[in-house]
Order: sequence, then structure tokens, then C-alpha cells
Amino acid sequence: MKSTVGLTQRIDLITGRAEYRDALDQRLTEWVRHAGFFPVAVPNTLMSDDYKSAATLEAWVEKLQLKALILTGGNDIFQYPSRDATERSLLSWAQKSRIPVLGICRGMQMMGVWAGGSLKRVRGHVSTRHVLKGGVNGEVNSYHDFSLVGCPPEYEVLARSEDGEIEAIRHKHLPWEGWMWHPEREENIHPRDMQRIKEMFA
Repeated sequence: MKSTVGLTQRIDLITGRAEYRDALDQRLTEWVRHAGFFPVAVPNTLMSDDYKSAATLEAWVEKLQLKALILTGGNDIFQYPSRDATERSLLSWAQKSRIPVLGICRGMQMMGVWAGGSLKRVRGHVSTRHVLKGGVNGEVNSYHDFSLVGCPPEYEVLARSEDGEIEAIRHKHLPWEGWMWHPEREENIHPRDMQRIKEMFA
């Protein structure tokens, strides 16, 4: 049986219907599936203001026997408290269980903020491409307005963009990585990204 990978979801406000919807790019689930894993979307509604919510979320992920997590892109941190709470709780659970985690764009930002880092607004990183320098090389897409101020504690920098912004990080002790690019938005998944997710989640 394929290992299950939990994917967090963005929140979209549908103003014409007054609805808040969890949403997930189908290209992400296709990437996870082609990498050899079974994707499962994590709802943001398991976290609420009641004291039992974190325990409810933990029971949910353990019931599904999630073996890895992807914190996906979309939304700014602090925009939707329920999503922030969901991802913070998932990181706590993954740390305790030593579960592999990949943070994509906002997901990497959340990993950094959760670890005690901070964010800054940047220019020239939306709808463009960068050439990475460091432990991860090659050209990547870019769709973000914020970047990490510095490398968060317990992490090391894997790659930077041409203007020096942090584009990838790796935890020193846990099987966790963060990437500021979106592998799923490429016309074809880069072999580098496919190989890295297979190695992380194996």
C-alpha cells in the first residue's frame, strides 16, 4: 500500500456565496501521486477555538496514518487564523512523530515563522523566475511577496536567489525542507524536485 501524504489547503472566500472553501491545486495531488504516494487533503475545519481542537486534528492524522506532510502555498500567514492554527498544530505533531515535511512557498514561510523566524516583504519575486545558488541549483518559478528575514534556528540554507533571498531551507535534525518555488506549476515536474520528494518521503 502506498504511503499517505497529507496536504494542507488554502482558504478561498467566495464572496458571491458568502462561503469559505478549502482548496487544493490538482497539480499538487498529481505530483504526489506520480511520486508514488497517496495524497490526502487536510481540512482547516478541524481546528477551532475550543481546547479539544488540536487533539481532534492529531487523532485525524493518526487515523489516516499519514507518513509525510506538505504545507502548500496560497494565502498570507495571519490572513486566515484557522489555516495558521492547522499548520502549526501539524508541525508540532510532525516534530513529535519525526514525520517528513515539505513546505512549498507559504509552507516554507510557515515553517520558518513556527521555528521563531520572521518575514519581510520583497520585490521582484512574483510571476518571475530565479536561478538558484547553493545546495540546490537550477531555474525555478517564483510567486511570493514575502521572504524569510534570515535562516530560522535549527535550519540551514539550501539555496538563494540571485538577489540573495532565501529560496530553500533544510532542518538540521528532522527530515524537513522548505522550497519557495512551486514544483507543481511547471509544465513538467523538474527531475530534481521529483527526486527530492521521493528521497524525503521514502
